[in-house]
Amino acid sequence: MMLNFIKHLSNRFYFKEQTDKYYNKRVYLSPNKNIQIMNFSEIKINDNIKKSLVELNFIKTTEIQTEAIPFLLENRTDLIALAQTGTGKTAAFGIPVIHKISIKDNYTQCIILCPTRELCIQITKDLEVLSQYMSVKINSVYGGTDIKSQIKSLSKGNHIIVGTPGRVIDLIKRKKINLEKIKTVVMDEADEMLNMGFKKDIDTILQKTPNNKQTLLFSATMPKDVLKISKNYMQKPHTIEVANRNEGAKNITHSYHIVGSREKYSALRRICDYNPSIYGIVFCRTRRECKEVSSKLMRDGYNADALHGDLSQAQRDHVMDKFRQRNLEILVATDVAARGLDVNDITHIINYNLPDDNEVYVHRSGRTARANKKGNSIIIATDRNLKKIQAIEKMINKKISFSQIPTGDMICEAQLLNLINKVINSPVDNQINKYLPGITEKLADLDKETLIKHFVSVEFNRFLSFYKNSPDLKTKDKFEINKTSSKSLVRFHMNVGKKNGVGAQHILGLINDKIQKRNVFIGKIDIMKSFSFFEIEEEQKDQIIRKLNNIKWRGAQLKVEIAKDFSKEKPSKIKKKKKKSRKKSGQY
Repeated sequence: MMLNFIKHLSNRFYFKEQTDKYYNKRVYLSPNKNIQIMNFSEIKINDNIKKSLVELNFIKTTEIQTEAIPFLLENRTDLIALAQTGTGKTAAFGIPVIHKISIKDNYTQCIILCPTRELCIQITKDLEVLSQYMSVKINSVYGGTDIKSQIKSLSKGNHIIVGTPGRVIDLIKRKKINLEKIKTVVMDEADEMLNMGFKKDIDTILQKTPNNKQTLLFSATMPKDVLKISKNYMQKPHTIEVANRNEGAKNITHSYHIVGSREKYSALRRICDYNPSIYGIVFCRTRRECKEVSSKLMRDGYNADALHGDLSQAQRDHVMDKFRQRNLEILVATDVAARGLDVNDITHIINYNLPDDNEVYVHRSGRTARANKKGNSIIIATDRNLKKIQAIEKMINKKISFSQIPTGDMICEAQLLNLINKVINSPVDNQINKYLPGITEKLADLDKETLIKHFVSVEFNRFLSFYKNSPDLKTKDKFEINKTSSKSLVRFHMNVGKKNGVGAQHILGLINDKIQKRNVFIGKIDIMKSFSFFEIEEEQKDQIIRKLNNIKWRGAQLKVEIAKDFSKEKPSKIKKKKKKSRKKSGQY
């Protein structure tokens, strides 16, 4: 029932030093010093919680739990805890919260805010398991389901509420949730809540809570908006950082493939075929792309389905149940639809397209390599993504290695070996013995080699026929981001800027989408508040004007023109006006 997040993670992390005077205290460990992992039996918590942990065979704490649990048990100070998903954050705040609940006081003592329905349900289940030998009342409230049943549950009393911000506000307005006596507020996946636009909702909820509460903020990344909330609503918080800010998990292998835009789906197929035991998520940028990719995969015989915003809650639950039970091998999803998913044993994260926000990449890749397992994060990229990949490398402090798309021969070999391993490892049922004489007679005329060929061909012909005459996807041996160009550049002005949500990556994407020519050098890009500049090879200037002008983009009618070069203009001559002498007169 409970997540594997309480299992020991052996990776070595270190805490990044906080320099902001706003923070009360920092935890700092040098890279050469291991966190002293402890047994749960050593922690002074309620014996009934220990009993639950023993039954679940959870013995050792994870690194975030080692630092957070003892601190929260002994202090009422606010806390900011930064750690990757899958490292045991739920237990890190859940165990102290349950331990401190006063059972005799039948009112809401803790509220836990999280971004999605799925995470809300998962946290509730985990807390229920931890408190199964205690009389702690826990209720979950979230959208997409009947509010009347949630109101009925709340009317029976509760000690802990786990909820999504929108539904919590709805119930506050209906006077079904009262936060006046709240002792603890927990914001889990705070960065995700802000990414989903819940900032105003969080502000509204926190304003309903008493000033003397304890606020706990748990997050995988620390964007500016999260820091802003912490400064507005937290009082000199203690900070814990497991690994550097926005850094990727240590046991994930990051790689990228370079293909043309039209070859992306073919590349995806090859990646899936080269990994026969894949259990992964393919991330797309839009619902339309998500539907197209999942439809193609299902049409081509892959055990896949889609998760996107156009699905009803019942359809979404059905897809997720299939994926959790591993009746699906590949889940094709958008970032919004996949938020809050908590599934163990995912082997591959495939970025069919990179997200606009680099921090979202950290969340994507963090869905694999949980509970000390290894995982893979793969980017299917085009030439225009190289600068973005370089920026992500810098952010996660990890190398993203270039890799060639698997060839047909490589895929056939991988599939064949997987098939043989399945045969070797398949258990033999003795009931087959009564059929052996007939089978032996049928196969009597085949020698060993011929028998093996026939046997393999039954399962293997699909791959052989597909890849037999399929050309390999051609890519260069190495890709580098051009820093200079020998060709002369033209500087363009466009009428959109920061207020339109434009970043350099958006301009790069727009140009590459419209020009559709490889190896076009794009020079310096400057983003201003309401307009932008970019440089491009002079030979492309006519195409830029023709293909970018007057198109609808980022909510504006795009106007692109060659920027004026004021540096080459001669200073204008200022004619000095002769001062007319004013004759003295009697009038002043």
